[in-house]
Amino acid sequence: MLICPRLEIGINLFRYYPILETCTTIEIPTNNDNEGLRRVKAGKKIVRLGSRSPDEFIQILNKKNEMIQNEFLKKILELTKMVDLKVMMGDSTITEQKTFDPKQITNYLEKLIQNLTNWSIQDVSVTNNEDLRRIFTKFEINEGNYLISGHISLQFHVLLFYKPLQRAIDCQKELAELVDKTKNKETELSDNSDQFVLNKLKEMGYKDFDHQKLFEVFYEDEEFSKKVYEEIEKDSGEEFKRLREKKGELFKELDSLLIETYQTSSILIDDTRLVGGEEGALCTLDIEFIKNSNREGLFDPRKMSNVAKDNIVKKLEELEMAIKE
Repeated sequence: MLICPRLEIGINLFRYYPILETCTTIEIPTNNDNEGLRRVKAGKKIVRLGSRSPDEFIQILNKKNEMIQNEFLKKILELTKMVDLKVMMGDSTITEQKTFDPKQITNYLEKLIQNLTNWSIQDVSVTNNEDLRRIFTKFEINEGNYLISGHISLQFHVLLFYKPLQRAIDCQKELAELVDKTKNKETELSDNSDQFVLNKLKEMGYKDFDHQKLFEVFYEDEEFSKKVYEEIEKDSGEEFKRLREKKGELFKELDSLLIETYQTSSILIDDTRLVGGEEGALCTLDIEFIKNSNREGLFDPRKMSNVAKDNIVKKLEELEMAIKE
């Protein structure tokens, strides 16, 4: 029997704005190092480029937005071109798996934001939510009383395989043998673990506590519980301890023999699909009205000066050039 401790091979491991009348509350995904992607209802009234509008200026901006998105998608198609990589599955079968190099996406986005001079930029970030990852950056710039903000991102899945090395097979065989040798003792320790803990606690001076209080003491004090576990291990015997340590070393070595492959869809997705975990590229642009240093969001394009309109278009053209390079 071959042991595949962390791997289920080949499976995802983890798997109008019309002018004044109405506007849409945008669902904006944010990143948090501890939580990964989560949906946040921002409740802000903003102009999301690409939304339908009867206003001529917004239609001009929508065309610019479409050109920017097309250029971004063209880059993503180029940078996520699949190559074949030899990998080994959990049953030791060697096969070829298609993958791309996410580092190229990171490098591209870093170059892009370097070319956005005078823009406020967010460093390129990578989220890691089990098998789902996202590489993204955000940027913004003020143009008079208007704020242009953008978010570009690629979301993809990760599949794990083993490197096609004989050592991966050998590690699994050794692990299988160790499991056979230690399973009876481990079952015994598992069945009697509560009593082991209680006995050790009482030996260490906690005799007048009821069972509930003893376990509270045990789980609330990390150093104390570690000491108890060490005492329990001593009672399990030197040979069993040696085998347990060897098994831990083999698991660690097997981890080092894992190889990641990456899958994505070279299509444009929106915020909802991004937060929903779909693969694909995101490229969104928003415009907000700033009044007295506050983001008012909604504005009437008919009241904008021609200078403001021209400058906003120039900023979008600047972004388009940066995406092309």
